[in-house]
Amino acid sequence: MTRTDSAPGTRLAGALLLISLVALLAAVAIVVPSGLTLNPEDPAAALAAVSGKVGLHLGELAFDVAGWSAMTAAGLLIAGSVPASRPHVAVLAGGLLACAGLAGVLHNAGNLAVTQLAGDPAAEGTVRAVLLTAKWGVNLAGLLWVAATVAAVAGLRMSRAMRRAGGLAVVCGLAAVVLPWTTGTEGLPGAVEQLGYALQLPVMAWYGLLGFRYLRGREHPGNGEERVRRPGVH
Repeated sequence: MTRTDSAPGTRLAGALLLISLVALLAAVAIVVPSGLTLNPEDPAAALAAVSGKVGLHLGELAFDVAGWSAMTAAGLLIAGSVPASRPHVAVLAGGLLACAGLAGVLHNAGNLAVTQLAGDPAAEGTVRAVLLTAKWGVNLAGLLWVAATVAAVAGLRMSRAMRRAGGLAVVCGLAAVVLPWTTGTEGLPGAVEQLGYALQLPVMAWYGLLGFRYLRGREHPGNGEERVRRPGVH
């Protein structure tokens, strides 16, 4: 294992990944127990939930925007500042992670629009359209997140254990992304949406662990191409 003290970008990427994890978990911790998941199939209930808990809703959005924004910034740093076994793949991983963060921010723009519409009971049709767009926005963010994880596992320098854990996280994240497609033209039941949140947790945890390792300034050699050859040794 080698130190990465000479790469401050790596440490900053680690800090941003941890900030993203904490902020997104805080948002989920607010949304789930407070009933602010905002189902597009019941716009009246969504309007009532937001209008009755405006402060809580805005607080959740603040955490969510901070989390997705930190993810975007971390992705940009990963694309150019962290140790990589395959630099071109690492750039792809960072770019996809940044795109996932931007998609998450756009998802929150939809939810913020619902806050503005909460005082108009006649806006149910508009609210349904806005919430549907927001829900599919976060599904797109999840898909980009999974793709970024695949590229990160393939291109970043890390231990074999981290690669295996990343593979497991990809499977869970992909299952979460596929869930909305299984309902066809019907809406997504609340229980299925909660399952989707749970399936994304391994992906969040993996990036949190990666961030922790980067913040500590350590990297682990993974495959053979990352090992340094000594003179005269073949």
